[in-house]
Amino acid sequence: MKKLLPLLVLSFLAGCASQPFQPVPEGYTGPTASVADSYRALSSSKVEFFYVEAIDEHPVDNSRFRSLAANRGRGMTMAPVGQQRDLPADKSVRLALVARTEYAAPILALTREVFQVKGPLEFTPEGGKRYVVKGVLGADRSAVWLEEEGSGKPVGQPIEAQGSAKLGLFDK
Repeated sequence: MKKLLPLLVLSFLAGCASQPFQPVPEGYTGPTASVADSYRALSSSKVEFFYVEAIDEHPVDNSRFRSLAANRGRGMTMAPVGQQRDLPADKSVRLALVARTEYAAPILALTREVFQVKGPLEFTPEGGKRYVVKGVLGADRSAVWLEEEGSGKPVGQPIEAQGSAKLGLFDK
């Protein structure tokens, strides 16, 4: 019995592992739209990311985390990686949008300015359309928003920082 207990615990824990959230359910055959993250490379080591952090309060893979993972161990350089995801169309969704400064190496983030603004946006995507997360980060203004690709038409209101969006040392 003592030898079986560790195996039972491991089996239970393995069964608790959750699958990543899929905004389009398996077997869904209706219309879809896509939402893409964007970024602005300001130098070889500094990038501003504009991305979806969560959909209907479920965390999702995004360009910031993909870029950090892909560039781990590269020192002071970062090559940003894009990310997009599909959504069922004609159904209201709640996105958590984020705009954030990121650096190739953690020491750079500790010694330089990092700006971040985030907030919710509820909207109903239209089938066949592609939406892009956009933003601006700076001492004077920081905001993140969603817009239709091509037309540049904004979706909802921008999420803007009230006051400075500069993160403190322990928030980075």
